[in-house]
Amino acid sequence: MSNILTFKKVIAVEIAALSSMYNSITQVAFDKACDTIISCQGRLIITGMGKSGLVGRKIAATMASTGTPAFFVHPGEAGHGDLGMIVKGDVVLAISNSGNSDEINVLLPVIKKLDLPLISITKNLLGRLAQEADIALTLGEFEEACPMGLAPTSSTTATMVLGDALAIALLEARGFKSDDFALSHPAGSLGKKLLTDVSDIMKFGDEVPVVTGDTSIIDALFEITEKRLGMTVVLDDESGYGVLTDGDIRRLLTINQDMSQPIASVMKTTPITTTTNTKASEALNIMRQKKVNQLIVLDGDTLVGVLALRDLVQAGIS
Repeated sequence: MSNILTFKKVIAVEIAALSSMYNSITQVAFDKACDTIISCQGRLIITGMGKSGLVGRKIAATMASTGTPAFFVHPGEAGHGDLGMIVKGDVVLAISNSGNSDEINVLLPVIKKLDLPLISITKNLLGRLAQEADIALTLGEFEEACPMGLAPTSSTTATMVLGDALAIALLEARGFKSDDFALSHPAGSLGKKLLTDVSDIMKFGDEVPVVTGDTSIIDALFEITEKRLGMTVVLDDESGYGVLTDGDIRRLLTINQDMSQPIASVMKTTPITTTTNTKASEALNIMRQKKVNQLIVLDGDTLVGVLALRDLVQAGIS
């Protein structure tokens, strides 16, 4: 069999597994699992052995980043002391393809003694784990993509998708927003994009190039050169704010403009502006749409700063 035929066969088998799970998970069981986790006063403890454990780690990470406090506990380590990390008020989500994992079954009496709600994800409704669980989420009957039927393939895919579905349902139930998501992702580019406001990186105070409308073009050029933002803000009694860029000045030079003329005669009278609490990523989109490299930053009608494209680049906003 050619590689591409194997590829298509594996995908088809795993799609069939997802379809089986789609029809096996009941609304009652899924809703009860979500309600139990939402009402939990502690954390969601996820456990699983082998490949189920690897999937469990991913589910725990997804839960934690989307508003559901969760962490993974290895069942083997739990039996040798790590059970101390599980306390009253927690909810346990145990994953086992067969439902008869020895490592997890050892933990069941302790989970019951602590009176912790137990949610199971298994393929076998008749296994011990599903039988003892308060809520049994059953994947359904399907083939593994492994031709020997040995390596967990379809079952791990179905379990991961079920974990994603639980996480998204909980996210929506909690009203979890992008700003909440950013708080758990502050270090990466995504966190920067969601957490950084214009006020965090704009130039302000003496860093802002400012002239008045009666300033000569040549003197405005000196202000642009000194402040090194590629532009200057123009305070003008008639128009309020204007702007002149070094690119504008270069174009004026090509037409032999009298550089002693007041800047008000050549400035742009409708500068592109933004506000201090605008997300830096939104400001970048404005720059791209308007094809400008700087934005005047206002607080109401008051000039408070200038945001330059290079500041966004240096801050890692893209």
